[in-house]
Amino acid sequence: QVQLVESGGGLVQAGASLRLSCAASGRTFSSDAMGWFRQAPGKEREFVAVISRSGVNRYYADSVKGRFTISRDNAKNTVYLQMNNLKPEDTAVYYCAAGRWGITTHAFDSWGQGTQVTVTS
Repeated sequence: QVQLVESGGGLVQAGASLRLSCAASGRTFSSDAMGWFRQAPGKEREFVAVISRSGVNRYYADSVKGRFTISRDNAKNTVYLQMNNLKPEDTAVYYCAAGRWGITTHAFDSWGQGTQVTVTS
């Protein structure tokens, strides 16, 4: 498995931006697709974005398309989630995940501890 550590969460107002980072260790980073998921209180964990091993292919949930951008730096073993024009409904704990290309939690075998993002109106 991979050890994943997220950072960059915080409390912001609607319309603001945040960039989440996820540092990976323990397995060759470029061998994994990387994903971001989020979980709001009382809700199931939901897919946000995924990026392929090379970084060429990316896929987003409809709710974040056009506002969020996933990227990765294989030299730094880090994946990022740039979040622009944040909305209150984006409030959740955001999790980084490593594994196979997919949009369900089952595609990923390693998870970070999560970072809280809170957006106020």
